[in-house]
Amino acid sequence: MLRLALPNKGRLAEQTLELLDDAGFALPLNSERALTARVGDELEVLFVRAQDIPEFVADGAAHAGVTGWDLVVESERELCARLDLGFGRCRLVAAAREEGPVREVADVPAGARVATAFPHTARRWFAEAGRDVEIVPVSGASEAAPHLGIAELIVDLVSTGSTLRVNGLREIATLLHSSARLVTAPAPAPEVEGAIEDLVGTLASVVRARGRRYVMANVPRAALDRIPKVLPGWNGPTVTEILNSGAHVAVHAVVAEEALAATVRELKALGASGILVTRIERLTP
Repeated sequence: MLRLALPNKGRLAEQTLELLDDAGFALPLNSERALTARVGDELEVLFVRAQDIPEFVADGAAHAGVTGWDLVVESERELCARLDLGFGRCRLVAAAREEGPVREVADVPAGARVATAFPHTARRWFAEAGRDVEIVPVSGASEAAPHLGIAELIVDLVSTGSTLRVNGLREIATLLHSSARLVTAPAPAPEVEGAIEDLVGTLASVVRARGRRYVMANVPRAALDRIPKVLPGWNGPTVTEILNSGAHVAVHAVVAEEALAATVRELKALGASGILVTRIERLTP
């Protein structure tokens, strides 16, 4: 049985459970405080803190896990990212006071203090950048550190950067880009490698389908040569004959959600009718 470690709380946990549900792995949770759950004889889920998941996977307590890539990097454990799940996107950045003299990494003075909940990542990154700094580990609220005299800089996670701006801070560098990843040991045990590959393939098909729609329309045969530009599809549009309709053919293709309005408009301009748009649950190339 494949053991999968998942975050036990927070938005990352909610989005992971939603992904598993869409993939057909609905977990029978009896309580929000449940420590484990099973899906038949195929999958056992362990609910732990997101920051502990790299350790669980690296030590073999779980065969795979879902957590933020920032936490994997900070753990300094050798793990392999098997799949980017497409949510939980953020950046780990270095920031300084807006009115201060530090505008870029080259301006960071020797011995500058850096407050962060990511001490290993920050120490390694500044060393590689050739900056000799003092790391000040904090557990949270690092934005206040420069204003309280605890540190001259911070290293923290941001999504839009609005929290930094509200607190009078300016980004000076991005240390890494993060998102939720499915991670495993570099060389999983042979008896679970097949199960891991199946899980990766199943989850990837759901991730790939998100943000896409399936479009079907009846198009004049005379406009068929212009259809590939309007409906490029995954590997080109599918074209099928319509019974007792020599003047029209049916075309089908996958379309990115953000391009949907323009696609429908262009199809109408070509004389298309019976345009149907449906959601896609899974997409395997």
